[in-house]
Amino acid sequence: MQQRQALTAIHLTALLFGLTGVFGHMIQAEPFAITSGRAAFAVLTLMVFARSQGRSLLAGLDPRRVLALTVSGALLASHWVTFFVAVKIGGVAVATLGFASVPAFTVLLERLVYRDRIGAAEWWLLALVSFGLVLVAPAFDLADTGTVGVLWGVLSGFSFAVLALVNRWTAGNLDSIQVACWQNGVVLALTLPFGLAGLAGLQAPDWFALAALGIFCTGLAHYLFVSSLSRLNARTAGMVIALEPVYAILAAWLLFGDRPTLRMLLGAGCILGATVATTLRRRRAAAG
Repeated sequence: MQQRQALTAIHLTALLFGLTGVFGHMIQAEPFAITSGRAAFAVLTLMVFARSQGRSLLAGLDPRRVLALTVSGALLASHWVTFFVAVKIGGVAVATLGFASVPAFTVLLERLVYRDRIGAAEWWLLALVSFGLVLVAPAFDLADTGTVGVLWGVLSGFSFAVLALVNRWTAGNLDSIQVACWQNGVVLALTLPFGLAGLAGLQAPDWFALAALGIFCTGLAHYLFVSSLSRLNARTAGMVIALEPVYAILAAWLLFGDRPTLRMLLGAGCILGATVATTLRRRRAAAG
C-alpha cells in the first residue's frame, strides 16, 4: 500500500465507522439483535481476510490470552449494545458524539491505572469534552430522549475506553485480525441468545443493512485500518479517525434529514477539538 492509498484507506475507515450508527438506525431490530448479527458477519469477513493472507487465527493462543480475549470480547459487546441503544433513543449524531468522549475516559483510566498525576492539559481536555457533551444534550432532563441518548453514548465511550486499556495489557504480539475475529466471536456468543428472536423477525432490507454493517463497517473497516498503519503514523491515523462523528452527522443529515442544531455543532467542535488535541499530545509524548 502506497502513501496515497493509505490516506484513502484511513478516510474510508473513518467513513465506515461513521456509518455504523446510520445502519443501526436503519435496521428495525433491538440492539442485541443488531449486535449479534453484526458480529456474525464480521467474524465471517475477518476469517476470509485471514485465510486469504495466510494468517493463523490460532497462533500464539494460550489459556491466559484466551481469557483475555473473552474479557475484551465482553467489553466490545457492552460497547456495541450501549451504542445502538443510544442510536435508537437519541439518533445517530447524538450517539456518535456521546461515544466521542472516549479520549477523555482514556486519559482518566490511564492516569488511574498507572497512578500518574493528572496535569493541567488533561483537566482542560476533560473540561472541553464535558462542555461539548452539555451542548450536545438538548436539556438537563432524563425524560428527554436526546439527553438519555447522550448518556448511553457516553456509557458506550466508557466501555470502549476500558476495552482499549484491556487490549494494551492482553493483546501482546497477537495479530490484530486474529484479535478482532476472536473478539467478535465472543460478542456473537454472548449476544445471540438475547438477539435470536429479533434476528428471526428481520425483513430482507434489514438483513441487507445488517450484512453491510458487519462486512463493511466492521470487518473491512478493521482490515483497512490495520493496512493503512503500515504507511501512516499514529498521529495522522488518529486525526483522520477523529472525523468519524463528522461523517456520521453528515450521513444522518443527508439520509434522514437529521439536521444538527448550532448548539450541537458547537458541542461537536469542542469534542472533536479535544480528540485532536489528545492525538497531538500522544504523538509528541511518543516522539519525546
